[in-house]
Amino acid sequence: MPAVAIKATQDRAKLGIAMMLLAYFFFAMIDTSVKWLVLAGLHAFQLSFMRYAGHFAISLIAIGRGGVSLERFQTARAGVVLLRSALLVSSTLFNFIALNYLSLTVTSAIMFSAPIIVCALSVPLLGEKVGPWRWFAIALGFSGVLVVMRPFGDGFHWAEILSAYNAFALALYSILTRQLSGVVAAETMQFYTGALGTIVLLPFAIMTWSMPASTLDWSLMILLGVWGWCGHELLTRAHGFAPANTLMPFTYSFMIYLTIASFLVFSNIPDQWTILGAMIVVVSGLIIWAREGRKEAET
Repeated sequence: MPAVAIKATQDRAKLGIAMMLLAYFFFAMIDTSVKWLVLAGLHAFQLSFMRYAGHFAISLIAIGRGGVSLERFQTARAGVVLLRSALLVSSTLFNFIALNYLSLTVTSAIMFSAPIIVCALSVPLLGEKVGPWRWFAIALGFSGVLVVMRPFGDGFHWAEILSAYNAFALALYSILTRQLSGVVAAETMQFYTGALGTIVLLPFAIMTWSMPASTLDWSLMILLGVWGWCGHELLTRAHGFAPANTLMPFTYSFMIYLTIASFLVFSNIPDQWTILGAMIVVVSGLIIWAREGRKEAET
């Protein structure tokens, strides 16, 4: 390959990595802001609604560019697209509820078992073959989650079950996204996600609505949808500049962002078990990443 072509490929990969890092920064801003707002007395239903109402408004503008027509909102895979959206909306709501009780570090450590669950589910759902190294990584990852959750100890909190559901829902969401990629336009999936979240959560938001107490709280609540849309847009576009195997290790920047935010904003320092469990989850995810990269290289 000519040197110019190699440099162009490297530059595109760097741009994809930068987009990935920025996307997870936006996601970290959402979780940090939500924890701030739930501690201020705002309900998870209200915040989830605002997250998707803003997302929906931006998606409507994006999909309507170049003219509004019914065809731009249609898809032959509507059922799968809606299931994908429902998984994301439900995981968002449960995550916002969990953030009222758990630290940012704990919720992120549990949720980052999602790539491990994806690997496990790829066997029955995608018909992929998983070798002994990846099965070892899957078992290692789940042991890391157990270290974080400590389900049989005094430190266990029921909200950790919600975070475990979030990991499972995000894993299914990832698999469905992989199946829909190239079949359904990204802006169409964004639109359906925003629409479903807004419509379903609206009545619950009305019943639980509380007025924010300050300009800062109002600003954070309004920005939830903006950050959500921007994060998912950057995440989608990043995969157009670099392959998934290149980008995957940088998803763990989310944990770093939230650990820093947890300390700076909430003065929370994770205990040794949370740190150990998070490290085990990261190592297992990297083993899966390395084995998948080797498998692709061999084929």
